[in-house]
Amino acid sequence: MIRLLIDTNIVIDLLAKREEFYTEAATLFSLADKNLITLTVSSLTFANTNYILSKLKTEKEARTILRRFKVLVQTLALDDKVTELALNDDNFPDFEDGLQYYSAIENEIDIIITRNQKDFKNSRIPVMSAKEYLARK
Repeated sequence: MIRLLIDTNIVIDLLAKREEFYTEAATLFSLADKNLITLTVSSLTFANTNYILSKLKTEKEARTILRRFKVLVQTLALDDKVTELALNDDNFPDFEDGLQYYSAIENEIDIIITRNQKDFKNSRIPVMSAKEYLARK
């Protein structure tokens, strides 16, 4: 089964119901719910998403949303090797993108799904938007 790393922006599109991007994100997560694809996120995504959701909702509501979301994804650890790789790769000036990328590499992910494809221009694995990925299905 194909394994996708979902970047934080796509997760927030879904959970914060960002109008312009929600439908594509929801469709992607629906495929995971039907066990047609495997979705992964880095553990950093949970921290960042909790921070954003807590600005939009109460802390309790944000945590409830994340608990429900967790059943749809596998969480990839950010370990010493991933951190070291991200810190030392000048191709990723945005450290968070480097962490996401190396989480994907170290866990043999097939595709990275993001709305910030330009931030992954030197990726060794395919990077596409949710819309592009869904158009391939």
